[in-house]
Amino acid sequence: MTSPNKNVYPATPRVGVGAIVIRDGAILLVKRGVEPGRGLWAIPGGTLRLGESMRECAAREVLEETGVTIAVGDCLYVFDLVETDESGRIRFHFVVVDYAGRYVSGEPCGSDDADEARWVKAGELALLPVSENTMKALYAIGFLT
Repeated sequence: MTSPNKNVYPATPRVGVGAIVIRDGAILLVKRGVEPGRGLWAIPGGTLRLGESMRECAAREVLEETGVTIAVGDCLYVFDLVETDESGRIRFHFVVVDYAGRYVSGEPCGSDDADEARWVKAGELALLPVSENTMKALYAIGFLT
């Protein structure tokens, strides 16, 4: 079983890069339009391209998915995302690296792989279907307590 999407049933783990952008007490999140996590709210990010630095990837992905320009800071959170299918075969395997992102300009609007994008206050997170890994990252960095 092969897929034209290199992220599905990969031969090797893929590198995913995102940015945690907080502005005025709210975090920039996207509603994922593709698997893994389709329909869940998550930190914007995507797959590292050959020859691209992780910081370049974080800035590019945030701009592509949200229309927001950021300055990329330090690495904040790293995690493994491994999903298997019904037969136990690895469907997705990402090592995800999330950087701090400082807002520069733009208004969030879902684009590319994101169905929606918006600023979300901590109190609103319970009202949204948020990915488990995003929640773990937000607790780890102290956005949630």
